[in-house]
Amino acid sequence: MTAAVARETAAAVARETAAPTASGHPGGPADSAPAQPDSRSGASTATVLRPGMQSTVQDWPGRVGYWHVGVPPSGPMDDLSFRLGNRALGNPEGAAGLECTLRGPALRFDTPTWVCVTGAPVPVTVNGRPVRQWRSVLVPAGGVLDVGAVRGPGMRGYLLIAGGIEAPEYLGSRATFTLGRFGGPRGRALEAGDVLTFGAPTGRVSSGVPGERQPVLTHRWELAVTEGPHGAPEFFTRADVDTILGTDYEVHFNSDRTGVRLVGPQPRWARLDGGEAGLHPSNIHDTAYSVGALDFTGDTPILLGPDGPSLGGFVCPVTVVAADRWKLGQLAPGDTVRFVPVRADRAASLHATGPDRRADWPMVLSGGGDGDDGVLARRETEDGTAVTYRRAGNDGVLIEYGEMTLDLGLRARVHALHEHLLARAEPGITELTPGVRSLQVRTDPDRLPAAALLDLLAEAQTALPAAEELVVPSRTVHMPLSWDDPATREAITRYTHGVRADAPWCPWNIEFIRRMNGLASVDEVFDTVFAAEYLVLGLGDVYLGAPVATPTDPRHRLVTTKYNPARTWTPENAVGIGGAYLCVYGMEGPGGYQFVGRTTQVWNHASSGIGEEPWLLRFFDRIRWYPVSAAELLDLRADFAAGRGELRTDDGEFRLADHRAFLAENADSIAAFRARQSEAFATERESWRAAGEFARVREAAG
Repeated sequence: MTAAVARETAAAVARETAAPTASGHPGGPADSAPAQPDSRSGASTATVLRPGMQSTVQDWPGRVGYWHVGVPPSGPMDDLSFRLGNRALGNPEGAAGLECTLRGPALRFDTPTWVCVTGAPVPVTVNGRPVRQWRSVLVPAGGVLDVGAVRGPGMRGYLLIAGGIEAPEYLGSRATFTLGRFGGPRGRALEAGDVLTFGAPTGRVSSGVPGERQPVLTHRWELAVTEGPHGAPEFFTRADVDTILGTDYEVHFNSDRTGVRLVGPQPRWARLDGGEAGLHPSNIHDTAYSVGALDFTGDTPILLGPDGPSLGGFVCPVTVVAADRWKLGQLAPGDTVRFVPVRADRAASLHATGPDRRADWPMVLSGGGDGDDGVLARRETEDGTAVTYRRAGNDGVLIEYGEMTLDLGLRARVHALHEHLLARAEPGITELTPGVRSLQVRTDPDRLPAAALLDLLAEAQTALPAAEELVVPSRTVHMPLSWDDPATREAITRYTHGVRADAPWCPWNIEFIRRMNGLASVDEVFDTVFAAEYLVLGLGDVYLGAPVATPTDPRHRLVTTKYNPARTWTPENAVGIGGAYLCVYGMEGPGGYQFVGRTTQVWNHASSGIGEEPWLLRFFDRIRWYPVSAAELLDLRADFAAGRGELRTDDGEFRLADHRAFLAENADSIAAFRARQSEAFATERESWRAAGEFARVREAAG
């Protein structure tokens, strides 16, 4: 270390430990800038001595643009603390830094480096000497920065570094998504011995984050929410909504970056069930979610986080506004949460980090919400099909077509609108995600307010071709299926022992499917699945290119309910049926579909994510299964993991007019199949009622 650098380091440490001035900032006013370190030669690095707990590389806004194939944005869960730290160091707001949960890391820096630690309160030392959080700190060459355990309130701390962390980009971002195994250092949290590389500083380092801009953390949180997309009186009762907005929910210990689980009263519900989407009234046809949505998975409320799923079949009555979503990252087990309705057009801008965001206030000041149940408008197409525009936070709209039924004609309308908006390339639209009968449009409300978006969508609707004219490319993809695979049996066993032993779908999901559909034997379940042609309606149903698909022939549509409560573990690429839909799970995780087997990978983890699509399937592909043994599947999966796997695909197209002609020609036999299925479904539900199961599933809705 040169004498000049030593003097600068000593001065910086002295400033950090000095008493605050009258302005509340050590060393002078907020806009004073510490001296810069000497020029650097070559790349700067730091070695991880202690990784801390779930310390991951994140950038902001994360991996945007892949929600439609089940890739979440990731990024910092408390984006505000993260961005403020970057600003203090002269970095771009989104420069990559570290997020740590409950306990931070210890790093040894090889060159003098400016850092800023933000987020939940933690002790911070440089070479064992305390320094202040939220301040710009110069770590000398060879110096050790140690970020300790969170003292509370809050859950997560952030370490920002001048120049930002350099790591390979995957799908346009360095953000770590540990469940998907990409981003950061090899798709995982930090480990001891990792070496982090930093870019060259590009801006001027300030003294730190002024006190009035630092977010206030607490154990009793208020979250600003907008109504919708799915509220009263269609899905929840008025009393349910009053309860949601008038209850102090408690944060459950089983919470993480995918979602914050809450403990509170169960809804009474406005519906008896979800129809074709599932037996529970929380079930809907799969639709895109919003980060910050309050998702009722059955009777359990979960606030969806930045690593949450993009597509699913559960209702969301309210959504946290974009500028308040930073709070999700600081919700700790035992904290209380109160939802405060606000008007969408008065929500603070996501881009604000100063007083306009009001993050330094522990409460949300509001005169009330929009009072529209989340429904922005209801219209009709030229042929009389209903179109409902629902609010999905203050930065999104969910467009739904038709009634709550499974109709491929509705998916055709969604596809036409999706293609039209893609071609238009409106600058204020940031993401488009189709569902079974819906399209979610995410926006930057500062560039495209909701009123302007509705006008744009109304104009687009008049330009769309008739659904009957839809013709789209449609490959047939032949995929192996290990029927009743040992891995799915293991998942059922774990569920029985660890979650619920008396579920009617245990110990064998396939037998449960047989009963629900009135089939004579489980062999008929086998025959139906392998005879079916499954049309892919959505991707990302439980992450990473996982398809949600339904048979083109209604006589092959086996209908069943989803697990309640959901499984805590599902093997990667398990195949299941929920409602009238089939899904392939893109990765390990929770789940609720009834298992029929397991297949090969639908996501190529060997892909670099640059110039190639890691997802296997496309919208309107048709899946045809062929049987393989469990041992054969393991060999096939090994080949795919090594990049040697290849599936047979046949090019073709899907014509909605041809499909409707098929339905008309086979109307009688389709009706007979549905009648038998409905009778069996009712019989099974009555047996549940007699056994008390129906009361468990429906709770107090009746």
